[in-house]
Amino acid sequence: MGNVLLERDEVLAEAARAAESARSGNGRWLMVGATTGMGRTALLEEVVRREAVGGGMRVLHARCSPEESAFPFGLVRLIFFEAGIEAEDIPFMNPPAAEEQQTFHSLVTSLARAADRRPVLLAVDDLHDADTVSRRWIGYLARRLTGLSVLLVLTECHEKSLEKGATALPGATGTSVTLRPLGPATVTRLALAGPARTRKHDADRAELCVRACAGNPELVHALLADLREGPPPSRLSDLAGRRYRDAIGHWLRVRATPRSRRVSLALAVAGDGPAALGGRLLHEAADLGPDSHDAPGLSRLFSHPLAREAALAAAEPAELDALRRRIARLLDEQGAPATHVAAHLLHTDRPGEEWMTQSLEDAAEDAVRDGRTDEATTLLRHALTAPLAPGRRAGLALRLAALELPHSVDAGIRRLRAALELQADGHERAAVAPALGAALVARGRTETAMHVMRQAGSAVEDDELVRVLQSTAALMASHDAIAWRNAVARMRELAATAPAAIEPLACGLVTEYEVGAGELSAADAMARVLPRLKAPVEPRLRTGWLGSAATLSQWADRLDEARALADECLPAPPVLPDLTDIGQQCLISVRAEAALWIGDFRRVVAENTPLLDACTGQGLRMPHLVSMVALAHYELGHRAHARQLVAALDEVSADSSWEWNELRHAKAHMHMAEGSWQAALDGYLSCGRGQSARDFVSPVATPWRSGAALALVRLGQPVRALDLAEEELRHARTWGTPRTVGRALRAHGAAMGGRRGLDSLHEAVAVLRQAPAPAELIEALLDLGHARIDAGNGRKGRDDLHEAHALALRLLAPDPVSAGYRQAADATAAPPVNGRLIRATENALRTGGSRRTNRATMGSAALTVAERRIVDLAATGRTNAEIGAALHLARRTVETHLTNAYRKLGVTRRTQLASRLDGAGAVSSPAASSPVARDMTALA
Repeated sequence: MGNVLLERDEVLAEAARAAESARSGNGRWLMVGATTGMGRTALLEEVVRREAVGGGMRVLHARCSPEESAFPFGLVRLIFFEAGIEAEDIPFMNPPAAEEQQTFHSLVTSLARAADRRPVLLAVDDLHDADTVSRRWIGYLARRLTGLSVLLVLTECHEKSLEKGATALPGATGTSVTLRPLGPATVTRLALAGPARTRKHDADRAELCVRACAGNPELVHALLADLREGPPPSRLSDLAGRRYRDAIGHWLRVRATPRSRRVSLALAVAGDGPAALGGRLLHEAADLGPDSHDAPGLSRLFSHPLAREAALAAAEPAELDALRRRIARLLDEQGAPATHVAAHLLHTDRPGEEWMTQSLEDAAEDAVRDGRTDEATTLLRHALTAPLAPGRRAGLALRLAALELPHSVDAGIRRLRAALELQADGHERAAVAPALGAALVARGRTETAMHVMRQAGSAVEDDELVRVLQSTAALMASHDAIAWRNAVARMRELAATAPAAIEPLACGLVTEYEVGAGELSAADAMARVLPRLKAPVEPRLRTGWLGSAATLSQWADRLDEARALADECLPAPPVLPDLTDIGQQCLISVRAEAALWIGDFRRVVAENTPLLDACTGQGLRMPHLVSMVALAHYELGHRAHARQLVAALDEVSADSSWEWNELRHAKAHMHMAEGSWQAALDGYLSCGRGQSARDFVSPVATPWRSGAALALVRLGQPVRALDLAEEELRHARTWGTPRTVGRALRAHGAAMGGRRGLDSLHEAVAVLRQAPAPAELIEALLDLGHARIDAGNGRKGRDDLHEAHALALRLLAPDPVSAGYRQAADATAAPPVNGRLIRATENALRTGGSRRTNRATMGSAALTVAERRIVDLAATGRTNAEIGAALHLARRTVETHLTNAYRKLGVTRRTQLASRLDGAGAVSSPAASSPVARDMTALA
């Protein structure tokens, strides 16, 4: 009891002064008002206990109840009859005014006679529940206390007295006091009292009691009884008991006034977010009158989630549903953000009006823009529970499917199929079919996608719409070799007759095919693209056209323009792109590969990892995007992760999409960097077969011949390597960009060897300096440096290696702002020491320096690349003339290299070469111990 009466000393002192006055013959009244749970009953009992000690005052104690509030004179009868005071003729019904006054006078007279014998303490608890006539008698008595030895102590609940009307009491004979909530210091003292326990979380427990109880002693004690050891709870289920929950629930169900209940539930529903209720909005939500007073105590209490949860648990579901709808409507009418409105609608049974559906849809779009995709899908799913017209339902289903697709492709496809089936009109089906087709393409089911598009086209008679569908289907067909050829043939026909707004995509797709077939130069392709980018385009084909234009721009090494076209349509991370848009699928690939080509490896990872993470295990394989991200990781030195990414894709189920050729090329590139020459060769050749099946011979996308030629050189097959390199160079010169020509020249130089090979490497470096191709330039400088050192020009060769190393350091240095995209890396941090190009250039510098200072070192390790190539052929029995013809070298050059090799190997005759090379262990791989080969192996 003492704990409950903390901070009540002033009230008790006021009661003591009033009692002293009453005992001296001058009666007083004291009204103690409080909200529920503040301890007014406990305080009344303490006053009674103190004044009854030693028989000082005779106590007449009554507690009113709502069950008897309709009985006239119920409280009066309880006081007088139970006290044994004679009081005649207390009526059982409301008397007329004259009779009432007579009755009141008689009762006061009886009480005065009793007080003459011994001072009386009349204690009435919960006066607000008394019957009306008894409350009038209490007021009558209070006005006549002067000269009586009577102390009248009353308690009442503020909320109920406001609802029923306060009892009229004269200020001359008494006073009213209010029990205030306990202060934070007192609540903290209560929280820290009690049995000894672990003190680790005491401060947090005390803070919880302060905030979750709003100074209400009853709630403080209930919550303290429920707390268990450990950190404070965040949910009611974390409590050890139900006292706190039951205290709030009992008050709401039994003790609260209807007004307090409505206000409490409104506060609990609104929560403490940005749409928290207050002022007029709170009154309207709780269905109160405009003149109703505020409830700061309730606002304090229900600002805490535990109190809100307890209140919501005590409410009826239908009551909460109606309240949430009312609050949502009020917020909507006041122009609140859609997110605030939808937060309430989301918890209703189902939206029944259009404004509700629109609010949910608008809130979903806000969530998408902020990268909260899960929240957006939840909102749209709830919107779809509304009674909607078929067209409206299909539109929402399309948007929801676009959000669901990365996270569950099969669920997204099912939703799109359902949306398609909802449409009876051909035009409306034609609006849904491209989204379903794009989803099927992403799932790897291109043939089914084409069937969907054909069906949609056959159901409409609008020629322009048919052409739109055909153009969109042609873009999808690029993922299937046979369908692609057929689609290009149709696009050639369509481009000749299509309206100006439809023609650009048809032209772009035909141009892509002709570029791949090696029929056009970069200048020819861009001459078609650039004018059309300035012309209007059919809105339904916009992303597809920009995807095609961006692809051609990327191939033409106009990477900034390609990137700008992608950024025009794709959302910025963390928002995921719309995979139900086939054009956006294309632009995703362009954006990633353009960043990879320019050497912005961190950007590739940062921009595309969220999409790959969302798609993991969900049926979306995305081989091209996986390849780009894996290569970026590999360049940054994350070799294990890169291998893990590509290994997760099962090529057994691969189709004829160009994306799988990109994956094969990426795998081969990594094998090459690790010195696995045969695996690299197999991968490059597999890529080549896939590209050839699509009539794609140009090296603009996957320079597989260059890669295969480099692998063949290291496998000791320079003749075969040279055939591939020369074919690659021919196609590269047709396309004509520095990147493709420089790459092909590098492979040609490696395959040719000798002076002509050195010339090709010179040209490769010169050409690549004009291209935004930093990785290719570094690789070409490495090969040129080694070739110069092998040719005896060590100073210039080492200069090339130093330049390559400096470029690698600059390329891989962490940059917090990369082309406008902010990275998490520290700008002052060192570059990743495991980066592929840094490792290669550092290893090249070591081996290049050792050849200069240890030229006389004996053994096969001392052979240069040229010497090793010639020795290997000589060991198989080839004559000098045959070796010169095979390697395109003069006979004198062959003899010079052999002389140097004899000296390093310690042999005097050609027949001794095989045994010396066998001892070194590399007859089948003539370049395996060369400096270049060691550099490549060091990347593993």
